[in-house]
Amino acid sequence: MFVEVLHQLTPADWFGLVWFLLCWGGYGVLSERASRGRQSLLGASHRERLDWAWMMLERDNRIVDVGLVGNLVHSVSFYANASIYILAGLVALIGGLDRVLAATSTLPFAFHGSRDVLEFKLILLAFSFVVAYFKFTWSLRQFNILSIVIGAAPPPKASQEDKQRSAQKMAQVNAEAGDDFNAGIRAYYFGLAVLMWCVNAWLFVAMSTAILIVLARRDFASRTFKALSE
Repeated sequence: MFVEVLHQLTPADWFGLVWFLLCWGGYGVLSERASRGRQSLLGASHRERLDWAWMMLERDNRIVDVGLVGNLVHSVSFYANASIYILAGLVALIGGLDRVLAATSTLPFAFHGSRDVLEFKLILLAFSFVVAYFKFTWSLRQFNILSIVIGAAPPPKASQEDKQRSAQKMAQVNAEAGDDFNAGIRAYYFGLAVLMWCVNAWLFVAMSTAILIVLARRDFASRTFKALSE
């Protein structure tokens, strides 16, 4: 069945699919490399995380830090739960695809290809949210580990060596969790591009390109990045 569906894809569909994968995968690699070089919003955020770790080590009362981690955990949990709801809706949509096609056949933007091709596109859409779910849950687990690292942090009177080790550990765990959260958000964005594929292949290409531009602008040319860089 899968091979038959691939044969039913038009040249425009193939171009859109390859371009989509290049945009998603290529930007992920670019973003990771830029963050290591501190040349993006992620990289600038990593510096702030290290500063946060040092400031925490100078405080006797670390309730503020625990509250900040709790806020991060709450945000990630929201997206993880939303991913489950979206996946449940997509599974239900795929299960009742015949009725959906019959109900939307008269709409101007209705899908006019074969049922198998539409099902393939919806499965790809579901896959993007599966990736997002795994990224969010792993980020959530790392933020939980971060709370443990904060709990094990040495007191303000500890040696400089102990503080250095603890600050680096906290900043690294925090950065890894933040990177995975960002990757989950990226999967959400590119999921919107796949949704456009159900309407038109060239709209799929346009949306993938637009998302790539939006992500690049936010990570490398946004006012937030400039503020952190300064």
